[in-house]
This record gives sequence, structure tokens and C-alpha cells, in this order.
Amino acid sequence: MRHPILVMFCIGSAVMLSACNRGSDADVARAMKSVNVIDETNLSEVMLTVGDPAEAVAYFARASADNPDRIDLKRGLAKSLVRAGRPAEAVKVWTEVVAMPGTVPDDRVNLADALIRMNEWKRAETELNAIPPTHETYQRYRLEAMVADANKNWKKADSFYETAAGLTTKPASVLNNWGYSKLTRADYAGAAKLFAEALTHEPSLFTAKNNLVLARAAQGKYDLPVVAMTQTERAQLLYTAALSAIKRGDVTIGKTLLQEAVDTHPQHFDEAARALAALDGSVARG
Repeated sequence: MRHPILVMFCIGSAVMLSACNRGSDADVARAMKSVNVIDETNLSEVMLTVGDPAEAVAYFARASADNPDRIDLKRGLAKSLVRAGRPAEAVKVWTEVVAMPGTVPDDRVNLADALIRMNEWKRAETELNAIPPTHETYQRYRLEAMVADANKNWKKADSFYETAAGLTTKPASVLNNWGYSKLTRADYAGAAKLFAEALTHEPSLFTAKNNLVLARAAQGKYDLPVVAMTQTERAQLLYTAALSAIKRGDVTIGKTLLQEAVDTHPQHFDEAARALAALDGSVARG
């Protein structure tokens, strides 16, 4: 009589053990999933920052295809496409992102950025206008300034550039852009001031150095500004000043600056040497 009871006990124990195992398996699965999410997040961050752009595109394209509802993977794909120099494809993906549940204003800002990279200024302006005015970020106002520049709305551009510069701890790039805007308007003194300010924040920014030389040369100031520069940079800046001088009709000064650029460069400065030879040939023929 005890055998059936023993059998039932064994069966019950087996069921209980099976249930315990299933619970244990589920716990392990959940734990592994959490680890995978952490690993995936870290990998995504690496791909978006230091990873090879082409590899990042391949990674996010594959991950996004496997998880089409994951907006974070779509964002990663769009950002990677921009990094890889493929803005047209990035625009397509950002357009999908802004239509997905969970989209945020920054997604539309990034869409506008990709559109500007394609010179689609009007559509970029439309996207920026669709962003709530309460969304006040450096990137948003930097793009707003660029659009205002494209529309030659100088007052609005100045306002947006100033706001953008105040919203970042690294304003050198936006100050350089603002200065270039002033340069195109022939406000050379205002441009020079902004380029110099940019260099106080990022002394190694060569584009700001070159633009500063252009702004000064446009005012007839051909001597190089007092800024940190390498010997190679000095030669290149002298070359910029020389071409500006020649363009303004100050040919003798330009020729002197070209010769100084050739003499200053630590290696052979082919562009300056050719410009000097062409100038000498022109003078000889004249």
C-alpha cells in the first residue's frame, strides 16, 4: 500500500524540482539579458564615438533590422551615417526616428543637421520651426544661426549665434562660424574680434587663425596676429596674407609675404613657391 504513496511522492518531488529548474532557468535568462543590454549599451557608445564609421553603420544597420522597434538603435544608425559622410541616408533614418513613438526634440534637431549637410536649407528650417521653443540647446541654436545666415537675416543670425555660444563650455567652433558670417558681410573688424575670441577658447583651432588673418588683411593689416602657431602654420598664414594682399592690389607686399612664407616653411612650400614664380613671371612680362 505504501508503494503508490511513494510513487506519488516521487512524482510530486520531480514536478517541484522541474518547477524549480524552470524558475532558475528564467532567472538566469533574465540575468543574461540584463548583461547583454549593458554590453550592448557600451558597444553602442563605443561605435558612436571612437569606432570606425563604416563599422558603426554596419553594426547599427544589423541591430536595427533585428530590432525595428528600438528607437535607440535607429538613432545610432542615423548618427553613424552622418559620421560616415552619408547624410542623404541619415536624413531617411532620422525621418523614420521622428515618426516613431518615443521621439524627442533632439531627434528633429539631428534631422535638421543632416538636411543642412545636404544643403536642404528650407526643409531644415521647417524642421527647426517644428521644435518647441522651450527646447533650448546649443545644437538647436547653432543650426538656427546657420539657417538665418543662409537667409541673410543677420539680426536673427547674430542673436542665435550669441545664444548658442552661451549654451556651451566649448564655444570656439560657433564663435568661428559667427566670425565667418561677419566676414561675408564685410564686417571685418567684428569678424576679427570673434576669431580672436574663438582662439582664447581653443588656441589650436587653425581655421580661426586663418580666418583672423583674412579679416585683418581685408583691413590692410598684413602682419600676423599674436597667436600661438607652429612654423608650418606660420608659413601657411603668411601665404593667406600674401594672397589677400595681392587680391587687394598690394602686389609688392604680397610678393614679400610669399617669399617669407617660402623661407619660413620647414619643408618645400609648393603652393607659395608656384604663386611667387607666377608673380615674378607676370612682373617680367609686364
